[in-house]
Parts: sequence; structure tokens; C-alpha cells
Amino acid sequence: MKHVIFAEMRKLRRPTLLLSTMAIVTLLTTLFTFITFWRVGNPRGNGRRGEVVTAQFLSTPHGLVYGFNLVAFLLGIVALCIFASQTAQEYTYGTLRNLLVRQPSRMKILAGKYISMVLFAILMVLFSMTSSIGMAFALAGHAHVITTSWTTSAGITALATALGNVLLSVACFGTVGMILGLLFRSPISAIATGVIWFLILENILAGLISSTAKWLPGQNIANLTTGQNFTFSYQHSLILDAIYIIGAATLVSILFKRRDVAN
Repeated sequence: MKHVIFAEMRKLRRPTLLLSTMAIVTLLTTLFTFITFWRVGNPRGNGRRGEVVTAQFLSTPHGLVYGFNLVAFLLGIVALCIFASQTAQEYTYGTLRNLLVRQPSRMKILAGKYISMVLFAILMVLFSMTSSIGMAFALAGHAHVITTSWTTSAGITALATALGNVLLSVACFGTVGMILGLLFRSPISAIATGVIWFLILENILAGLISSTAKWLPGQNIANLTTGQNFTFSYQHSLILDAIYIIGAATLVSILFKRRDVAN
């Protein structure tokens, strides 16, 4: 399986994919963190959903990772698109048949591809976190934010917790992208379905019928990093996400294993 991982990583480290993805992620994270600190205390809002984030809050241990948490959902959407395209294009380009000649075990191919894409997602999240931390320290003086608590044990714990939750959320979105790629076997269809559902349909449904938010997959994945904004708990989201993803992944894996592969 390690050969599958190395082969997939060779595809993922193409400059057109690797450099552009890291540049976009860094730009988005820097922008969100910049807005939060530059407009600190602005009555029109400088945080999530128009909330006013004060210098007092940003001076707490959680202030360092606020901008990083803000961009977590967008990181998940980027991961979904990458996982979906890298999976579905094997059907589009007809390369899956060639892979099966070298590695007949379809489950090893699937596992190897998934592991390599998760490693790519980890690198993406680390780039995002680094740019957010750098911008936070750079603008702390302008925002009159005291950074002392950021480097304490509580600050390090908050940073590690945020990193773990964002990684988990991004991996969940990426897994959904891979599931869609295997299901539709078309990058455009898989990406369009995922983006439309998570960015548009879920928000409309949750807005019209608030009680449905508790059971929507995207809302629960997002809740892994922004639990304070919902009426359901982190544990609820973790369990529900596991049920959705494991169930869907099992069904799609069986389909992938039994489906004929065309030239």
C-alpha cells in the first residue's frame, strides 16, 4: 500500500495543485485574521456572523486561534474539492484500470489514496494555522491585545485543541468529498454536489427549520470547531458525524469494490 501512497503524493505535490492550494489557504486565513484584529471592537462586527470580538477576548488564551477557527469551514470545503477531484478523476482519465493492474486490491488503492490526501490536508491546515498565528502576533499591538496568555500553558492547550478539532473537521469534509467522488465518478458532479449542499442547501434548510440543524452533516462537522454557536453539543456532532461518514464510506467502499471498471 505504501507504493499507492507515494504514487498519490506524487500527484498531490504538483506545483499547480500544491502551491496554489497553500497560497489560497494562506491568503484566506491571513485575511480573516486581519479583519478580526484590524476591526477589533467595531460595532458593525469583526467576527463570525457579525459578532463583535473585543480586545479583552482576544487577550485570552483562545484569542490566538480565533482567526484560525474562523476559516476552518472554508478549509473543509477546499479539502472536499481536492478529495473529490483526486478520486473521481481516476474514472474520468481512465487511470483506475492501470492502477488495478499494478495493485489488484481495490481496498489498498482506496486506503492508500485516502492516507495521502489526509497528509495533504494536514499540511494545508498547518499552513493555515501558521499564517493565522503570524498575523495575530503582528496585529496584536494595533488591536491593543495583550499576548501574554497566548504563550502560557492554557494558550498552548487552546492551540493544540483548535488544531486537533480543525484537523478532524477538515478530514471529515475531505472524506465526504472522496465518498462523492467514488459515487459520481465525475469531478465536476462530485464537487458541485458537495459545495451546493454544504454552502447553500444546508444553510437554507437550517435557517427555515432550525430544528433540522442538529441532524445535518455539514452543520455537525462545522460544530466540531465552532460548538459555541449551536444548540447541540460537541459530543453529539462527533457521534453523528461518525455514524454518517462510517455508514456512507462502507456503502461506497462496497460499491467501489464490486463495480466494473471501464477503459
